[in-house]
Amino acid sequence: MRDDVKKSDYVIVGSGINSLVCAAILAKRGRSVSVLERNDRIGGCIRSEEITAPGFTHDVMAATFVLFKTSPAYTALAEDLHQRGLVFCDSTSPTGVLLADGRHLIFHQSTDHNVSAFKALCASDGQQHAADMAQIGADADILFSVLGGNLWSWNMLKLLFREGRRRGSRELLALFGEALGSARGWLETAYSSDEIKALWAPWVLHAGLGPESAFSAQIGKIIAFALEQAGAPIIKGGAEHFVHAIRSIIEDHGGEIFVGQDVAEVIVEKTTAKGVRTTGQEEFMAAHGVICSTTPGQLYDRLLKHQSIPSAVRNDLKRFRYGKGNMQIHYALDKPPAWSIPELGQVALLHLTPGLDGVSKATNEAERGMLPEIPTLCVGHPTALDPSRCPEGKAILWLQLPETPRQIKGDAATEIDPPYDGQWTNEIKERYADRAQSILESHIAGFGTSVLERKVYSPADLEAININLVGGDPYGGFCGLDQYFLWRPLKSSINHTTCINHLHHIGASTHPGPGLGGGSGFLLAQSLK
Repeated sequence: MRDDVKKSDYVIVGSGINSLVCAAILAKRGRSVSVLERNDRIGGCIRSEEITAPGFTHDVMAATFVLFKTSPAYTALAEDLHQRGLVFCDSTSPTGVLLADGRHLIFHQSTDHNVSAFKALCASDGQQHAADMAQIGADADILFSVLGGNLWSWNMLKLLFREGRRRGSRELLALFGEALGSARGWLETAYSSDEIKALWAPWVLHAGLGPESAFSAQIGKIIAFALEQAGAPIIKGGAEHFVHAIRSIIEDHGGEIFVGQDVAEVIVEKTTAKGVRTTGQEEFMAAHGVICSTTPGQLYDRLLKHQSIPSAVRNDLKRFRYGKGNMQIHYALDKPPAWSIPELGQVALLHLTPGLDGVSKATNEAERGMLPEIPTLCVGHPTALDPSRCPEGKAILWLQLPETPRQIKGDAATEIDPPYDGQWTNEIKERYADRAQSILESHIAGFGTSVLERKVYSPADLEAININLVGGDPYGGFCGLDQYFLWRPLKSSINHTTCINHLHHIGASTHPGPGLGGGSGFLLAQSLK
């Protein structure tokens, strides 16, 4: 072994939220960790920059921390993070919806308030919301254990056995059967109001699903429960302050972080991972294990390309597929947006949509490679929650378009000619952003003249920032039921182990999936010595 080889207990490849959570917990436990990041900054999809105009701080990709604030990772790290200056900013109105005809509904961090608002639309809808939230609360133990625990474990078997004895096997099976339902099925059978259906239909998009997807009803209810309990918080000063705080935890406990280190391969000796080698031929050796926060393609086709991989894994890898792409649009405004309904400007995350059928239509178009005719707009108001992000009297608006094709086959509105090779171009992304902006202009007086600068990120741009966002897919792969839970990322996967001893796989592509919860990093850290 070379004298300049760096050694630690664990080497972690990648520096997204799962890697940082895992490294922080291991470092606090006294383990030496080395985190390697190929870019010149850590954080993965968490990054804040002045990308439009000076003094306007934007969260370029990930922004909302409700999943982290409700996670066991936050429970474990909260005191350390806040000691290092982490502050959440929130709104009492975490979400809402605005329909094309001006009808709207605002959701609050209060069950009583929401029940009253739903009752005003339809008396039975208020009662239904109270019942949905009560049911999630009653089933929280098993639901959140399945969603956030190691599925292949004795603890999970004991939980299921205990729940089976308590409920009876038939009731337990009924619970799982109900959980498989679609958001459309839930919303159309449970609620009468179009506004309520439109409120929740877009939220399943943020879990990589669509309104007709299996399990999307349960996801919708869980999201509603989380928003009502914890809101939709952002980080004061920008999401990157979270990265700074957790980096401090790692380094204060002896961990090391290296940027500009593009890992080329995992060093394997006799089917056991011993460390990694970078493209610059530097070696980082690990006494206890290598942890990779990557897509399956990056792990097996690049980092393990010289290794003998079981045929079952190779076959699973061929069938692994990615989900829809994503687009981000950031605005620097010379004044706060003048919404047609002023109180909408205080909603943390507002969806603009024609309704349940509109979400379904746009989702289907994107899945078929079409630019949706009427995309669902997720509109964030970061400066309504955190005025420090821009000059006084100005504002930032953040748009996410979660129904965007990775490759373009056509345009559902027949206005934009598709590229011959299906690839995104600057012209296409700007013209499609214009389509989204025209929807905003129909609801915000003088919006176009208030824009100081606009910055658009296409799916291709997002992948260029982070190689794990394949085709702009921010969810680490398709999140349908056949590629989730026990079968994420591969049918042969067991928790976060791989076919190589002491090589562990975490990140959005692994259970419990995407989002700013740090779930896979936390689960793995808890299971390691």
